[in-house]
Amino acid sequence: MTTDPCDGCGRPVKIAGGIANIWTFGGDETGGVTLEFDADGTEHFLCFDCVEDLPEDPTAEDVAALPGREYSNN
Repeated sequence: MTTDPCDGCGRPVKIAGGIANIWTFGGDETGGVTLEFDADGTEHFLCFDCVEDLPEDPTAEDVAALPGREYSNN
């Protein structure tokens, strides 16, 4: 499984699928989602924690204002 950084907090987020999981059935859960904002047309990959912290009609400025989170590389 590969990871991509969250555009909000910078934490590495697991991405399911792809060649890394071709021989296994486990590890098929993604830890985030790519969203396109109607308000400004920008697109952001965000972990689910950051998605929960966004206001109702988010913009790129709202993503930039998300607080960084402490994380470990486990």
